[in-house]
Amino acid sequence: MTVDPMTGRRCGGSRGQEERVLRVKLWLRRIGVGFVVLLVVLAVGRQVQVAWESRIVGARAPYLQMLGSDRVTIRWQSEEPERGELRFGFAPEALEWTLEESEPVSRHAVTLSGLEPATRYYYAIGTMSGHFTTAPEAGVDVPLRLWIQGDPGYATAAALKARDAALGWMDKRRRPGRPLFDLWMTTGDNAYRSGSNAQFEKHLFSPYRELLANNAYWPSYGNHDDRRRAFFELFDFPTAGELGGEPSGSEHYYSIDHGPLHLIFLDSQSESLSATGEMAQWLERDLAANTQRWSIVAIHHPPYTKGSHDSDSWRDSWGRMVEVRENILPIIERHGVDLVLSGHSHMYERSHLIACHYGDSASFEPGMVVDGESPYVKGEDGTLYAVVGSSAKLDHGPLNHPANAVGLKKRGSLLVDIQGAQLTGRFIDDAGKVADRFVITKHAEGPTRRCD
Repeated sequence: MTVDPMTGRRCGGSRGQEERVLRVKLWLRRIGVGFVVLLVVLAVGRQVQVAWESRIVGARAPYLQMLGSDRVTIRWQSEEPERGELRFGFAPEALEWTLEESEPVSRHAVTLSGLEPATRYYYAIGTMSGHFTTAPEAGVDVPLRLWIQGDPGYATAAALKARDAALGWMDKRRRPGRPLFDLWMTTGDNAYRSGSNAQFEKHLFSPYRELLANNAYWPSYGNHDDRRRAFFELFDFPTAGELGGEPSGSEHYYSIDHGPLHLIFLDSQSESLSATGEMAQWLERDLAANTQRWSIVAIHHPPYTKGSHDSDSWRDSWGRMVEVRENILPIIERHGVDLVLSGHSHMYERSHLIACHYGDSASFEPGMVVDGESPYVKGEDGTLYAVVGSSAKLDHGPLNHPANAVGLKKRGSLLVDIQGAQLTGRFIDDAGKVADRFVITKHAEGPTRRCD
């Protein structure tokens, strides 16, 4: 111990100071190690939770996948492994063909191939039964009806009311000799809040059981589906061009041909949205090879929205809407895509026929409108953009994006009818009313708007 000659105070020596510093360092080190351990425990726990909730378990009624002109896959689940037997034929009382699985499983998938195009078939699995109509062959100019649900992942009373309103509208306007609709698709977020197996059962498989048994389901991939791994375990998608289009090698993006329609699904949630990324390069090849009269793209994140999301903001959804607009839209418009369907923003928005708008909303110019009044006349150029995100959830927003002609805070879904050179869209609200209607007519001498 020493004494300060100026103050007379006793001072600890350097050894005491070193001990105090050492104790502080040890304390900080223990805190750091504890923090790292906590992060590791949380990360491992999160992975365990994701894996557990992604398990595909429990009994599940039949549902249709991969429907084409000559094939379909029928999936179902049983509580215990068993060898499934599927009977099918042209009439419910005449199921003349039988397919039996080679070994007992609990997750069943039977693919029927060599079928006739545009033909009604019936099937039975034990006491469960259903039917389906195969797609028309690619290029055949037949009328089509698409039913598009936007972010339908809550089976609340309000959401089911919107569902039934659309089905009721179609039922009153049945097409002779045709099913209620030809294609059933979504714009993403198919099971809130995190796309777990249990949530898919609660919000899709249980309330839509009859529809799923008789109609193929084509879901887009949304950000809420991405929170668990069940999505790609539950659904099958064409990766080798087996239903038309260029082989993608990925279930995250692919295309199908259905009569006069070329339909493309893109993944804006987990895939790179770079203009030189694999998905963009595939999209370029696929659209360049397309020969169908009509083309539609489905992608979850919208390029133009001022609803519950803001497509101008890089901070909103990690900038994915900005990247879709800047990098994906030029490819889409260069190849004359007619309609782009998105969700994510939980309202309904719809543009005029536009082209060349790849910046923020402040950069939109009147000259980017190819045709400003429905029925829109389309030549080679011009695309219509629809945000269909309110089939279940309904949120708030200013709905004032200058690229959009219509913005509605209404729950509902979109019907698209294609007949010859005309495409008609109708947004059916939850009261069964046509809240918005638009028409695109293909014309060889339609207006043009080449992008610089």
